Amino acid sequence: MSRAKRGPMGGHGMKGPAQKAKDFKGTMRRLISYLAKYKLSIFLVLIFAIGSVTFSVIGPKILGKATTEIFNGLVSKVSGEGTGIDFDAIKRILMTLVILYVVSAIFSFIQGFVMSGISQKVAYKLRDELSKKVNRLPMKYFDTRTHGEVLSRFTNDIDTLAQSLNQSLTQIITAVTTLIGVLIMMLSISVIMTISALVVIPISLFIISFIVKRSQKYFKYQQEYLGQVNGKVEELYGGHMVVQAFNGEEDSIKEFNKVNEKLYDSAWKSQFLSGIMQPLMMFVGNLSYVIVSILGGYLVVKNRIEVGDIQSFIQYVRSFNQPISQMAQISNQLQSTAAAAERVFEFLNEDEEDITVENPVSIEGLEGKIDFENVKFGYNEDKTIIKDFTAHVKPGQKVALVGPTGAGKSTMIKLLMRFYDVNSGAILVDGHNIKDFNRRELRELFGMVLQDTWLFSGSIKDNIRYGRLDATDEEIIEAAKAAHVHHFIKTLPDGYNMVLNEESSNISQGQKQLLTIARAILADPKILILDEATSSVDTRTELLIQKAMDNLMKGRTSFVIAHRLSTIRDADLILVINNGDIVEQGNHEELLQKNGFYANLYNSQFANQSDEELDKEDKEVV
Repeated sequence: MSRAKRGPMGGHGMKGPAQKAKDFKGTMRRLISYLAKYKLSIFLVLIFAIGSVTFSVIGPKILGKATTEIFNGLVSKVSGEGTGIDFDAIKRILMTLVILYVVSAIFSFIQGFVMSGISQKVAYKLRDELSKKVNRLPMKYFDTRTHGEVLSRFTNDIDTLAQSLNQSLTQIITAVTTLIGVLIMMLSISVIMTISALVVIPISLFIISFIVKRSQKYFKYQQEYLGQVNGKVEELYGGHMVVQAFNGEEDSIKEFNKVNEKLYDSAWKSQFLSGIMQPLMMFVGNLSYVIVSILGGYLVVKNRIEVGDIQSFIQYVRSFNQPISQMAQISNQLQSTAAAAERVFEFLNEDEEDITVENPVSIEGLEGKIDFENVKFGYNEDKTIIKDFTAHVKPGQKVALVGPTGAGKSTMIKLLMRFYDVNSGAILVDGHNIKDFNRRELRELFGMVLQDTWLFSGSIKDNIRYGRLDATDEEIIEAAKAAHVHHFIKTLPDGYNMVLNEESSNISQGQKQLLTIARAILADPKILILDEATSSVDTRTELLIQKAMDNLMKGRTSFVIAHRLSTIRDADLILVINNGDIVEQGNHEELLQKNGFYANLYNSQFANQSDEELDKEDKEVV
């Protein structure tokens, strides 16, 4: 029933441009709705951006005045018609220039500070919504997707969104403001020179559009193969020991290299195409410098402009070309933003479980009677797994589900807890259809001990307390004693305060299982589910765990799934399942007397051991 534990990599690693969004306008419209909350802050960003650009744009023209002053001083000195260069005037000009650039830098800093805060707040809100969404999604969603795919929404996509949102918005505001400001200053110097400089714009736009169209598909492939590489790394890291045990290093490396080569091919092509953007734009920009220099010299000779105006104009041309080249980068960033946002919104738009129902049945006072009435179910509509399952379980009974692998045992447990809903038929708890309960309240009735233990990085005390967060230390100790794990915990260096590592590898599998049993005892559920809880431990540990589970199951309706049939010989009811149907049911002795499917399973496991010998093994456990 449980999913296998995966590695810690989670797809968070390399980043690259995201693929093109399917619905760019719709995604950006929804993203803007998140930004609307911060419209005042964005307005401040706009004001400071305009201020920063304005002060920096005025600078070249003032610097041109200094150049003109030096030129005129030199000419007058050489001709003997003047006193030479007026250094006081130059000093005043340069001081003014310094003040302008300092103010511009301060405005730019404030702009960046505010914008970074906005982007991170949006990222925080989206992460918060994603974390809440995870708990509302049906189990089917996670069964059909890898962990890395889900985690990449929290890591790669949110990081890409935050970074590109910060950069793109700032650059858009700065670029537009710079273009307008520079154009005004260029026109104030010379209309003819401005027109000649603008001739190169269509060439620039053609180059930009051409490269963007060619590079987009490689960005898409890069993101796709990036996910595959992350998935491979996660799998190899999570199963590192198994890979080494079976000498599978070479095959694993070959598989990884195949995907890595595809990533390399798409990555270098996308990066190359985006990388040549700047050199090409610089080449086009240099052409405009040549035109401006020739035309400017002519106008100076004609006394239509000053010498310093040529220098100013060249600087303005450079400043004008820069935002144009930035437009290509902004375009890629917006595509990246939209693609990342779209993946996040797709996750948020996934169908959720019906958490609540109208007029829900209360779980108070329920005894734990379970009825399966003609249950039919299939994960896919065209393939039925559970064909016609009918069984009646009395309160406090220990019910064992046995059968070959794939018979449908774990599926029945998933249906009982409403991880999935039946296709037809009904499951009743104390006569009430489980669909009439709120899902969360229904699941409060159940406690689970699984084959794949789940413990988190934290103290042993906190791991046990996870069963009931308001439990006292004394209640935790009592639960540990009932689970036969108290003595072991006391032998540890820090006892109950010992911190488990990320993989819980500093304790054995059997000890992990006993801790999860202690957690279930602390939770005090009405109904217990034990899904092959002893299949990963040795026989002696299994018997010790069995004693702990016996304490856990006292007075509770219990469902036990076990491959080792010796552990369920004392079950009140054994349901023998094969191909989705109950082929036999009864207690251990009754089923053996039938000499049917169950008897064959049992005898195949214990052909050389009698029940008396098995009972003797139980008594030998310390």
